[in-house]
Amino acid sequence: MPGTLVAMPGVLPEGEPVPRDGSLPATARRAVGARGFGVYVHVPFCASRCGYCDFNTYTASELGGGASRETYADSVLAELALAARVLGDSPPQRVDTVFVGGGTPTLLPADDLARILDGIDRVWGLAADAEVTTEANPESVTPESLKTLRAAGYTRISLGMQSAAPGVLAVLDRRHSAGRATAAALEARDAGFEHVNLDLIYGTPGETADDFAASLAQVVDAGVDHVSAYALIVEDGTRLAARMRRGELPYPSDDVAADRYLAAEAALGAAGFSWYEVSNWARSAAAACRHNLLYWTGADWWGLGPGAHSHVGGVRWWNVKHPSAYAARLAEGASPALAREVLSADEQHMEDVMLRVRLASGLPLDVLDEPGRAGAERARDAGLLDAGAYARGLVVLTLRGRLLADAVVRDLLP
Repeated sequence: MPGTLVAMPGVLPEGEPVPRDGSLPATARRAVGARGFGVYVHVPFCASRCGYCDFNTYTASELGGGASRETYADSVLAELALAARVLGDSPPQRVDTVFVGGGTPTLLPADDLARILDGIDRVWGLAADAEVTTEANPESVTPESLKTLRAAGYTRISLGMQSAAPGVLAVLDRRHSAGRATAAALEARDAGFEHVNLDLIYGTPGETADDFAASLAQVVDAGVDHVSAYALIVEDGTRLAARMRRGELPYPSDDVAADRYLAAEAALGAAGFSWYEVSNWARSAAAACRHNLLYWTGADWWGLGPGAHSHVGGVRWWNVKHPSAYAARLAEGASPALAREVLSADEQHMEDVMLRVRLASGLPLDVLDEPGRAGAERARDAGLLDAGAYARGLVVLTLRGRLLADAVVRDLLP
């Protein structure tokens, strides 16, 4: 499949215990931020739960005691203070990117989002050209809140559009109207946001080719400079999965998803967008999401918030999921981390190949072992890799290769 809808999983992986103070091995702190440093902030609140959503999010009725939107910014700032202690003698030189995701971050007051960003700047210092993104649902922003966020230093906004078809939005349990996402994108531009992204989901049961074409046309007409498009994945435990098990809706079709991806490439390419990652298109190199590029190229980042994942110097860890447990640990002065793993050289290599193959910038052939290079040669001969890039020593997917990206990766990691 060319792209999948991804975010923090509903079930956290297992790992080894994390010290109560969150301390890291000295080896992990030797060169923090040498390949870039980002901060991810997870805001786990939603007004309602979408039928396809398996992310670590909570509606008001699901929160229970010990956590609230009103005190959430204070908890995040408490974890930030802990992070500053952990990296105290080896802090990053600067924060290159900040990404506030969710959930629906813009359910928090804009002033709280501003306070969190100011806290990050005070602790580590934002680079002069830092990219600062917040996700938002279209119905959760107003012209006034957008202006407040822009004045606070947010430079980029990512709006969850998903579709322009009312019937598709209904199947996904989205609350906004069909035209609200593009209206919010225009409001963000008017508020001074330098970069605006719209997210699309394709392959929803009942979606027609005309529905998706209309969604793409609205995206182009909105004047945004970035588009993400993901194939719908049905996760166990979601309302959408239950409806499919009962036979109320058909399961997504891989063939339909491939057709939708080709339609996205054609429409976005004709409008001046270029792919830079299998599921992401930008109007220019400056419009590419730099925060995601940090993830995809093995840089360091600290994830703040319940369920958030972090990576520093080959050590990856993840926080407890529930906002109440997260707040309680921090109130006790303890790390909210649930578990961690120290990545071996082989694991880091595997992840590097898996992620960088998906980038238009490509993967250097010389990082592959002999069986991997043989797999790359087979993929080139099958038309899955660009022959010109291959001659320059790079693994770069062709359009057909993007449709079969997972298969290409398997061939490079025999």
